Amino acid sequence: MKIDLIAGARPNFMKIAPIIDAIKQAQINGKNISFRLIHTGQHYDKNMSDSFFDQLGIPTPDINLGAGGGTQAQQTASIMIGYEEVLTKEKTDLCLVVGDVTSTMACAIVAQKMNVKVAHVEAGIRSGDWTMPEEINRLVTDSITNYFFTTTNFANKSLKESGIADDRIFWVGNTMIDTLLKHRSRFRKPMIWDEINLREKEFIVMTLHRPANVDEEGKLKKLINEIIENSNELPLIFPVHPRTASMLNNLGISHPRLHMIEPLGYLEFNYLVERAKAVVTDSGGITEETTVMGVPCMTLRDNTERPETVSEGTNELIGTNPDAIKPAMEKLFSGNWKKGTTPEKWDGQTSERIVNKLLTLSIN
Repeated sequence: MKIDLIAGARPNFMKIAPIIDAIKQAQINGKNISFRLIHTGQHYDKNMSDSFFDQLGIPTPDINLGAGGGTQAQQTASIMIGYEEVLTKEKTDLCLVVGDVTSTMACAIVAQKMNVKVAHVEAGIRSGDWTMPEEINRLVTDSITNYFFTTTNFANKSLKESGIADDRIFWVGNTMIDTLLKHRSRFRKPMIWDEINLREKEFIVMTLHRPANVDEEGKLKKLINEIIENSNELPLIFPVHPRTASMLNNLGISHPRLHMIEPLGYLEFNYLVERAKAVVTDSGGITEETTVMGVPCMTLRDNTERPETVSEGTNELIGTNPDAIKPAMEKLFSGNWKKGTTPEKWDGQTSERIVNKLLTLSIN
């Protein structure tokens, strides 16, 4: 069995890495399975892409489509054209896509049009918010997927409600957590730790990148000011996403406790998260990591495609209204934040379950 593994953006790399490990282990065990790693080039900033390959032990991609930036449509078109050329030259048995980025959707479409079956890892998650590009990517990808690998029963339910047969849905767990658990002992201090003498549980980590939070200058400024004013005099560590950086440059925001730094590698970023008093974010994946590490998480969104991080984990949706930050911070500093638990099957064995299932499928 030959599999194309598609990676295009930072979250993809964390999800693909343990699948590669599991395939290599299956090969050692004599199984007939091989892979071709295809990097679409969707993310091209060193700290947002290449460093993740280095730190997570991902091999050099067999193919890089070099899609680069551009609008959603331009990026989608570039990836589709590139992947079509790849499949025209050499077909594969299965295209395995992960997550919900542009690369996920684009490669799934191309594969199906060229009669290559598609497996979607992290299938079935839904926010219900069609203003998010990721939600459109999820809906399109799952509408043309053959094999659905899910993280939780929430995802299973959404797929079944959309008419997907039970025998095509495989509840396996979360590959991002495979990566987290494998590398947790290797987390390493970023330079900012010693530069400003950070101490465990005495700082807050921030990440912001979604349009609802960063595209309107007035709102972004108020959000950051509210976080500064209500963070109990703690340092705020803010690795700035390239999307957000351009907005912040226009606003001229600065404060002695607000440390805006370059995006961090995987090991450095999670070193901070694990030791933080709390995380304030609008990312989906980070809410999963904070849940497993037991770190309080405030999500600046009105909805989430990962409801298990709220119902079971340490995450709380506080919305996009800056006025919601103060009561959330008061809850944190009063010691009343929920402890949370780890969702079922988030145990570090997800990728092994995926590969074992793939080996049982009659893909040809």
